[in-house]
Amino acid sequence: MLEGGPIPEWLLSGAVVATVFVIMFDIGLAIVPGEFRWVWQRPGLMAKALFSILIAVPVLALVIARALGLPHPAEVGIVLMAISPGAPVALRRSLDAGGHRSFAPALQITIAVLAVVSMPLSIAALDELYGAAATVAPWLLAKQGFTVQLLPIGLGMLARGLLGPARAERLAPRLARAGTALLVAVVLLVLVDEWGSLVGAGPRVALAIVLVTVASLAVGDRLGGPDAATRTATAICSAARNGGLALLVATLNDAPLAIKATVLAYVVISAFTVVPYVIWRRRIAA
Repeated sequence: MLEGGPIPEWLLSGAVVATVFVIMFDIGLAIVPGEFRWVWQRPGLMAKALFSILIAVPVLALVIARALGLPHPAEVGIVLMAISPGAPVALRRSLDAGGHRSFAPALQITIAVLAVVSMPLSIAALDELYGAAATVAPWLLAKQGFTVQLLPIGLGMLARGLLGPARAERLAPRLARAGTALLVAVVLLVLVDEWGSLVGAGPRVALAIVLVTVASLAVGDRLGGPDAATRTATAICSAARNGGLALLVATLNDAPLAIKATVLAYVVISAFTVVPYVIWRRRIAA
């Protein structure tokens, strides 16, 4: 997080880590490994979803940022978010909105693994575009993806195997309620701590973030296949970008404060922009 916020950094970081762990563990607890066969039998669907998340969204972000004539730091911050896939909370939002129970977890896990390759390649492309020399070590990306997403999901799947389906299903609602409470608390803490960043972003930057998010939802929904559940999963995973990865890259490359502020503004504004789509899809699924 940015320096100077009223919330102690250790408290905010600890709350985020605890929230993501509980949410991902709860999701892992509900995963039946055999369900992944459904995904393996449809490689074309996964390919289109990955195209939306890893290629289409960064291109849309760059086009929209350039069209609105954003300041350079704001443009870089938005594009940096666009090349950072796999927000941990995306899977929970996808499943809550009616995302496919087999496809959504498989897509999230695939994104977390591929980010180790896709982000260094994307950063190299941006270096050519902006004449910069940013870098990021793949092992740092792998560490972030493993500890934040793959480890808690794997532990949840292991717990399901040890406890058995019946006990796991009784435990899952309690973890879901705990995860939701923690998520609400984290959102409030971030809003208090980073309010200055949100206000300082300005209306054009906020508009760009909203447009990129809406465009990401649209292209993800379009490329998500004929099934409404897979379209929901692809759309939400396309729109939800990984602020942790973006801040990791920005911090490692000593990015200006304005870029980090744009990243944080993107995380909050995009999260609220996705809400109407989630509500709409939830009603359709019901």
